[in-house]
Amino acid sequence: MALPLLPTTVVGSYPQPDWLVDRAALTSKMPPRVRAKEIWRVPEEFLEQAQDDATLLAIRDMELAGIDIITDGEIRRESYSNRFATALDGIDLEHPGETVARTGNKSIVPRVVGKIRRKYPVEVRDVEFLRKNTNKIIKITVPGPFTMAQQTQNDYYKDDEEMAFDYAIALNDELRDLKAAGADVLQIDDPWLQARPEAANRYGVKVLNRALQGIPGPTVVHLCFGYAYVVFNKPAGYTFLTQLADCIVEQISIEAAQPKIDFGVLKDLAGKKMVLGMISLDDHRIETAEEVAARVRAALKHLPAERLVLAPDCGMKYLPRDVAFGKLKALAAGAAIVRRELQA
Repeated sequence: MALPLLPTTVVGSYPQPDWLVDRAALTSKMPPRVRAKEIWRVPEEFLEQAQDDATLLAIRDMELAGIDIITDGEIRRESYSNRFATALDGIDLEHPGETVARTGNKSIVPRVVGKIRRKYPVEVRDVEFLRKNTNKIIKITVPGPFTMAQQTQNDYYKDDEEMAFDYAIALNDELRDLKAAGADVLQIDDPWLQARPEAANRYGVKVLNRALQGIPGPTVVHLCFGYAYVVFNKPAGYTFLTQLADCIVEQISIEAAQPKIDFGVLKDLAGKKMVLGMISLDDHRIETAEEVAARVRAALKHLPAERLVLAPDCGMKYLPRDVAFGKLKALAAGAAIVRRELQA
């Protein structure tokens, strides 16, 4: 399927219905790194059914809003990373560890006590379900190897770099299966590259390249400053971004709306397509189509339309559903305005 000029997508997540998750429990704590089964309102024996139904709602919302590249909304996940990260060999989930989160607070995390290996495909059914229920181009997201290594307590490996490489190998196995299952676009969420730039400079690109080794495109890596409901004041620049020019990933996804990124940095990433945040998630106000169009025009001063994909800043799971839907409609409408201008 051919994409239009200035295609629209979501970063990954979409709000889960209140009948599926206890949103008060979800938002009362930081995004979980270990399992957080207490957020689900539906009994275990009916949970998969309920998640399937809620995923259908997310798919239809994205289609109705006019989004070109859609995801499953990450409806089955308690957080963007813990569904995959807690399904691996080498993790002691019964006795979790502790680390310092990006916010500086202590966080409960998986404890690594053995060699990290993938035991089985984790998200293949998610892709198969998504592929069966839409004719649109589809994308699936997975947590990045650097980020997973930062979100653990390492009680086994000599250092975090060695651990991150094994995460990358496990992730590579998963990506191969997700592509075979029908995923058009594969996205790696690796926001901690930005949060821990010293370690990222040493081995971030190396482990990302290992995760992507032999994986056909399109591939995306997403960096951000954290969910807007947690991080309010976001810097206008990334501590780790231009280093990705040397990565084999084809597209780079970043927040741009809320932090008001200086688009001049894009000149150092001339070989990449950019997925830019055109929708801010720091409040419940729904942007107008013209506001979105103005942001797109500003980005087009720094890169050609053929290299630009439009998205919200980050995952939308913490927004009310009506607000998220309205913001996606604004995104699609703003893209259409600029598309008409370019075609004219």
